Amino acid sequence: MKLAPQETAIEKARRERRHALILPREHGAWGLLLVPMVTAAGVAFRENSHILPVLLLLTAALALFWLRTPVESLLGTSAMRAQTKTERREVAIVIAGLSCVASLALGSLLWAGRNPVLWPIGIAAGLAFVGQGILKKLGRRARMLSEIVGTIGLTSSAPAAYYVITGKFGATAWMLWLANLIFAGNQIHYVQLRIHTARVEGWKNKLAHGWAFAFGQLAMAGVLVTAGMRGLLPWIALAAFVPLLFRGWFYFFQKPGPLQVRKLGWSELRQAIAFCVLFIGAFALAR
Repeated sequence: MKLAPQETAIEKARRERRHALILPREHGAWGLLLVPMVTAAGVAFRENSHILPVLLLLTAALALFWLRTPVESLLGTSAMRAQTKTERREVAIVIAGLSCVASLALGSLLWAGRNPVLWPIGIAAGLAFVGQGILKKLGRRARMLSEIVGTIGLTSSAPAAYYVITGKFGATAWMLWLANLIFAGNQIHYVQLRIHTARVEGWKNKLAHGWAFAFGQLAMAGVLVTAGMRGLLPWIALAAFVPLLFRGWFYFFQKPGPLQVRKLGWSELRQAIAFCVLFIGAFALAR
């Protein structure tokens, strides 16, 4: 029996609302979580081949990240709120399932006192997300800062992945955290720049509106060169940031055109893939 067009539309709207209540809406944040884990694992596998711990960490990280959306929906702290009894029951079931998955994965990693450094890493990530939540309440003026603070928590997956694979937390772990934080921060700033200057024409006008991003590009280059000079980062690994710097400076001089958000998203996904490949490859050549 086929549904009437009106019933089909209503069912589609309910399904979309159900998805919005339980699925994270920040699609770019998935990349900000996964890219650090991939790059860290690629570097760590040069030293050790323990794959089970990083799979458990990946499972826990994905479950915890996913968990935030249904929890906010149930508590009513986000724009999408579970309103009916049915919606609250469905959201609660998802929360219970994700909590079990995260608990089992983390319990396996931390059982019998194993991987103790994961505790301070987790606390640091938690504090970053709390800080992000506080900054979000300050409105649009603090939006960029709140995203950067949240990124500190997401990119903590890099040192965590390196640690569970190698059992070491030292200069390399800190470097992986910093490198991924720089990459993610640049991506966030670039996307915000594109959105807010979509109708700005001419490199002078673009620079006037995007001077903070241009300064960030210079600061990023300076930090990377300093890291190379101090031996914290192999010189060849700086090549992983070249595409990022090029697309940032190129924006100020490219011909204006309508902003296509989906196209921009795919472009940044390609940037993330290129960064992972170049970064891991650079470390492989540097050893």
